[in-house]
Amino acid sequence: MSAQTVLYDIPGPKARVRNWLYTILFLLVLALVVYYVYVGFDEKGQWAGALWKPFIEGSTWTQFLLPGLLNTLKAAGLAIVIALPIGALLGIGRLSEHKWIRVPVGAIVEFFRAIPVLLLMVFAAAFYSFYTDINAEIRPLFAAVTGLVLYNGSVMAEVFRAGILSLPKGQGEAASALGMRKTQIMMTVLLPQAVTLMLPALVSQLVVILKDTALAGQLTINFDELIRASGPLTGLYGNTIPSLIVVAIIFIVLNLILSWFATWLENKLARRKKAPKGAKPVHDTPASVVDATDFNTGRSL
Repeated sequence: MSAQTVLYDIPGPKARVRNWLYTILFLLVLALVVYYVYVGFDEKGQWAGALWKPFIEGSTWTQFLLPGLLNTLKAAGLAIVIALPIGALLGIGRLSEHKWIRVPVGAIVEFFRAIPVLLLMVFAAAFYSFYTDINAEIRPLFAAVTGLVLYNGSVMAEVFRAGILSLPKGQGEAASALGMRKTQIMMTVLLPQAVTLMLPALVSQLVVILKDTALAGQLTINFDELIRASGPLTGLYGNTIPSLIVVAIIFIVLNLILSWFATWLENKLARRKKAPKGAKPVHDTPASVVDATDFNTGRSL
């Protein structure tokens, strides 16, 4: 009998051969798909040097791509900085023992989670246009950040709530036995420990924020993010596919950098402190399936 691990049986000789065959088959199919795409682009002349030449010229980057990239990073950075504390406050609010706090906060979270980000951006753009005196040049940025914060802050609230609920109940009970106030228990005992468990889900949501900035480039908002900023290139050179490929590569690099930073931060936190025994990591955006009243640690806002 094969040796066992915690999760599965170690594959035997036949299973290893079968896995290798599946791997080879998958690679062959992937190679065929890549070849098919390459041939299709080649038949349309999308690999012609004239279409790719603009991307080796400095003016293309300084006039189009870099300003668009800067706007993308600006919108994503502002949204992340604002959405994180808002998500934490909403998540803690959903854990409150006071119904007059828990119910309204839950309604806010569920409401904004149910509305598409683009629709929130459009509403924000209309609001800023008709009811405020914000300069028209920065109004698209405000609309983009507002939509991103409202949606992602609500999603992060569920991440924070699930992370805190995943901690053993004894953590809060021990702190309460020491005479700590309920707010102190949350801020100094539970939340710092939950950060390590929440980090994978939080990073996934930060990547979503970065990618969703592209929605702000649609016609109603007119925010000059990376994709919209590359639009004039297609008009000048007729290189729509090459422009989109270059923009996609830029987004992939940004997300890889963000993922690398998250891995580095997670390892650093793991060296400084370990998650409490019995805690379960949060790997994905949690659904609203755990009622706040199950959090029986005797604390509230």
